[in-house]
Amino acid sequence: MIRNGLIAAAALALAACSGTKGDNALDIPEVQKGDISEQTMKEVVKELASDAFEGRMPGSAGEEKTVAYLTKRFEEAGLQPGNNGSWVQDVPLVEITGKDYAPLTITGDGIDLSYEFSNDWVAVTYREDAATSVEDSDLVFVGYGINAPERDWNDYEGVDVKGKTVVILVNDPDFATDSLEGPFNGKAMTYYGRWTYKFEEAARQGAAAALIIHDTAPASYGWNVVESSWTGPQAYAQRGENAPPLTMMNGWVQKEIGRAILKAAGKDLDELTALARTKGFKPVSLGLKASTSFRNDVRTFASQNVIGILPGTDAPDEYVMHTAHWDHLGHCTPAPDGDDICNGAVDNATGTAALVALAEAHAKAGAPRRSLVFLAVTAEESGLLGADYYAANPVFPLAQTVGGINIDAILVAGPAKDVTVVGPGKSQLDKFLDAALNAGGRVATPNPSPEAGYYYRSDHFAFAKRGVPMLYVDGGQDLVEGGREAGEAIEADYRKNRYHGPKDEYDENWDWSGVMADLQLFYGIGRMMAMSTSWPNWVDGDEFKATRDESCAAAEAGC
Repeated sequence: MIRNGLIAAAALALAACSGTKGDNALDIPEVQKGDISEQTMKEVVKELASDAFEGRMPGSAGEEKTVAYLTKRFEEAGLQPGNNGSWVQDVPLVEITGKDYAPLTITGDGIDLSYEFSNDWVAVTYREDAATSVEDSDLVFVGYGINAPERDWNDYEGVDVKGKTVVILVNDPDFATDSLEGPFNGKAMTYYGRWTYKFEEAARQGAAAALIIHDTAPASYGWNVVESSWTGPQAYAQRGENAPPLTMMNGWVQKEIGRAILKAAGKDLDELTALARTKGFKPVSLGLKASTSFRNDVRTFASQNVIGILPGTDAPDEYVMHTAHWDHLGHCTPAPDGDDICNGAVDNATGTAALVALAEAHAKAGAPRRSLVFLAVTAEESGLLGADYYAANPVFPLAQTVGGINIDAILVAGPAKDVTVVGPGKSQLDKFLDAALNAGGRVATPNPSPEAGYYYRSDHFAFAKRGVPMLYVDGGQDLVEGGREAGEAIEADYRKNRYHGPKDEYDENWDWSGVMADLQLFYGIGRMMAMSTSWPNWVDGDEFKATRDESCAAAEAGC
């Protein structure tokens, strides 16, 4: 805590971070074009997405190949090892593989329902236990499972769920609205709508288990994605001695299964959903009990982030980040043809390849005044674990990290007139983005699906929540050939048929021109940030600004 004479110094430091280094003094250099290799993109994506890498699951032989390959490509690109002489940062993880699942049974007065694992429901445990058993656990419907005092909202108010199983709706209470106005930002998902939050809150409330009722629209993906992602080996961060509490089991049920369970309790899913959207909703005890069991294979291991750096010339201790996750799902639910490798060509061999191609281009152009960091993180698919570990244990101090660009799943769809900005209007990095877009004759389109909560679903979030301004920009949907209709169709096809499935594979016939235009945009933004003398901040009122200001006030160097 700052006291007495230090208050004035802190105030000056805060002013420096949000005033003289803020919008009025923003130094935006001229946009530069990079010599970015399309051949590099093709080579790296094809290699990482090949069956030889087995879907790049953390802790597998596929990880060993991935880390070795990225290290080689980073070095050849002209980078230096980014972690005190090492190319890697160890990330301590635990892998838990559930097996021998008993059916999920729901019992009550005259009620005896049984549901098959995978088809009807999925679940895992975050506990490092050899066996998991939920027996005759009382079911309680808790609406959206949110406890947000600052919004005067508590879906757990008046009920003790210790030892019980909570049933939860996906997304936020005002998901179905057409505007961005409402207690939870209207149709734009907040962090309270993410499944990660819902399971965390259930554990804080002492629940034995938590089951989310899946619904395609508010989840933004189908049951096939849930089934593929929540079966087989699951990676988690290793837990310390003072780790927060955990439920015994977290999982999902198909929407119609959830409807049937509520009907057995004499309730209607649609009616309860409508009630859950209203302030003052009270949880509903269902008078039913849930039971299931399964066994777990548990192993601990160290996965690895791969880090390369192009040291700056004049300000080498100021850093511009480029992030992408190298991992994917490994072996997953087989396709009808028996293919069970989730190759992750788009998600996220493309973003990982972009790190290599951008590093090559920056090295060819010569080092800028600030250092450029290229961070390929592990275990994004398991909950941003690699990025979160780095941000909690940064190699380069966060107060000396100017900002960054996150690259996740570049859909290969041909050239577009626009780009999709996820989380627009949050930080002064938008000024750099605008300059790069103007130079390329393109425009920014706000995320057309704010209800999907994409800003909380990729690696930049681990940095943003700790105050570091980060941009997350996807390819556009207003295609040069076919317009927005064609772009939306390609996006829908990918989500339905390839996302988190075995058919996300490299295609020799891909048109790379749109991807290369996106990479020119990323290059221009990164180069401007690295040549600038400014320290961009979050805009006034943004949820992350106070954290950045506090970080800057406490730092001896940097922002």
